[in-house]
Amino acid sequence: MARTLATAAQRTLPMASISDTLAVINEVVLPTIAKGVIIRRPKVVATAQQLDLDRRAVQRVQQLREKYGSGPLLLRIPVRSQAILLAPEHVQRVLENSPEPFATASSEKRAALGHFQPEGVLVSHGPARAERRRFNEQVLETNRPVHHLAGRFLEVVDEEAAILLAAAEREGELNWPLFASAWFRVVRRIVLGDAARDDEELTDMLAALRADANWAFFKPKRSGLRRRFYQRLRQHLARAEEGSLASLVATTPSTALTAPEQQVPQWLFAFDPAGMTTFRTLALLASHPKHAERVREEIKAHKGSARQHMPFLRACVHESLRLWPTTPMILRQTTEETEWESGTMPAKTGIMIYAPFFHRDDKRLPFANRMAPELWLKERSTKDWPLVPFSAGPAVCAARHLVPLVTSAMLAALLDGHHIRLKPPLLLDAKRPLPGTLNNYGLRFGVSS
Repeated sequence: MARTLATAAQRTLPMASISDTLAVINEVVLPTIAKGVIIRRPKVVATAQQLDLDRRAVQRVQQLREKYGSGPLLLRIPVRSQAILLAPEHVQRVLENSPEPFATASSEKRAALGHFQPEGVLVSHGPARAERRRFNEQVLETNRPVHHLAGRFLEVVDEEAAILLAAAEREGELNWPLFASAWFRVVRRIVLGDAARDDEELTDMLAALRADANWAFFKPKRSGLRRRFYQRLRQHLARAEEGSLASLVATTPSTALTAPEQQVPQWLFAFDPAGMTTFRTLALLASHPKHAERVREEIKAHKGSARQHMPFLRACVHESLRLWPTTPMILRQTTEETEWESGTMPAKTGIMIYAPFFHRDDKRLPFANRMAPELWLKERSTKDWPLVPFSAGPAVCAARHLVPLVTSAMLAALLDGHHIRLKPPLLLDAKRPLPGTLNNYGLRFGVSS
């Protein structure tokens, strides 16, 4: 083994040709950026669905693996060292060894998130990251399958879902604008308390900052807007309303490094793709009658606080995230030179993990393009193929349990006592491969009691 590493250290990793590098940029990187990395651009997402861009991106990465082997593969980019991972064991190595030597605070991430959370945990490193990670895990209860405030959170979801269903029945359909409005009321109440329920201006300000963040290095930071956003956010946090995450922010110990208020925008941000996932899961269930029937049986058996524990419905949420990951590109950056079987990766190399490739690799996975919630009904280990909807390892999403709790609760509230059918165009069919991209903004449902 020592000889193998010594030999590997004498040569650099394989490098893609100029044409293959351009193909990766054009077919994988640019479509991902164009759809919006920090906040989605609905028109581009609709175009991506129409052109099936995500499936084409997966096929491009498959071609790289066939041509260059298991990688990691360096891309021929003059401005920086950049690699893409092609093998499951390499994904596991990088995620299990974050943040050292594979830092979460990549240059691209710092440039983007610096627009609205420059001291957030995702763009921190060293002692500051360790402290901010501790704070996030303590408030969000990362290691608990059910948050201790779950009872209150479910009450909020039930109340807003009832209002949403009534509005959908009046309008004749459940569409994205209706759903998103209700979803963000839920989010504001869970994170900041009931007094923030109707503060759409706060959400709009964050959305504007996130839209700037889509441009990362290429757009100046709006310090005035960010200052006004944090002033408004601090007002909500100062109430520390009982039953909200804000109450835990106020009581969780912090240090000079913690920057508590800078962690909160990430929670508000993370619940946005969670809403997208909820709507897509609803579409999956509407188009897969057998799975929908099992979900209905689970809902009937779980009333009130028992809805904290709905394993099959949570599995459906995870499956939606596998099929259409809301973080398609997981980024890391090496803090030192690292050795691989095929060569040496320089320090400060950017690493791309294109999640759709590992989730939808139909040359390796028999379930790649079908709904397979059974994958999530057993404990997954590092020996399993890397399905990473919430990342993995020490930098796993701190809300990896809280988000499925809230999304499954919303789905249960919408489906309990109501029949929800998917309206045309019917892109999902249990008998056909599922599309590589699903535009949640275009989904419409009929609702009846």
